[in-house]
Amino acid sequence: MTKSYPDTLTLSRRVLRVLTKLNLLMGALILALLIASLIAESWVMRALGARPAPGNSMLFVGMRLIMVIGICSVPVTHLVLTRLLAIVETVKVGNPFVMANAVRLKTIAWAILGLEMMHFTVGAIVEGVSTAAAPLDISSGFS
Repeated sequence: MTKSYPDTLTLSRRVLRVLTKLNLLMGALILALLIASLIAESWVMRALGARPAPGNSMLFVGMRLIMVIGICSVPVTHLVLTRLLAIVETVKVGNPFVMANAVRLKTIAWAILGLEMMHFTVGAIVEGVSTAAAPLDISSGFS
């Protein structure tokens, strides 16, 4: 006989729903920051702790590119979270070992690979625009 863990499943579903909403909120906030950086560049960049250095005009462009990548990561993260929620739902029903979950896991794996590629792209941007006078300190190692 299989044990049932309704409290754990309920908690998992709630956490995944909250994370999904937080992901969308973060995407909206990054988009607002990007728009604000186009409207009030100097104020926003000062608030972020970035000051242009002589000969490094690409710093603000690089920061905006990182914001765009952050916005692009929202739908990919949403894909991961919704697939995880669907897997949790099949566990609730009592039949998690179905082909649909195998497909969901494969989709999650590809999405996480895509997120890692975005992470490496951010690292390349940081390396390209960061200087000793105007460093941009963002980790870019393999996660």
